[in-house]
Amino acid sequence: MQDKIRIESDAVIGILFKCFYGSWKLIGSDIIEYEIMKTPDLNKRNKALNLYSVKKEKIDFNDAIEARALEIQKYGLKPFDSLHFASAEYRNVDILLTVDNDFIKNSRKVNSVLRIEIPINWYMVVIEND
Repeated sequence: MQDKIRIESDAVIGILFKCFYGSWKLIGSDIIEYEIMKTPDLNKRNKALNLYSVKKEKIDFNDAIEARALEIQKYGLKPFDSLHFASAEYRNVDILLTVDNDFIKNSRKVNSVLRIEIPINWYMVVIEND
């Protein structure tokens, strides 16, 4: 399990590096910021905020996102997962990355063009074609 976490972490760091120094754009959201701020460990929260500072834009929570999130929950997504999904869909992002397999499995049931992938899988394909 530790190897998997290390490999996933390396992929996320590679993605953040491309966002900071390259042409990729990390788009944040009010939902992400809320979840980071709920992190009880101050050290972990500050590390997450530091990594999150790479974002170039932020999706502001609104009524349309909330309504879509409630609709999406019918497919088995947890409330915060549905808010992440609805925010990304609202902004028409290219890709939403997550390491949550249940999120991915349940999101595939939703009728949407939003692409959701595991960071390591997506990153390996992208850098191979880069």
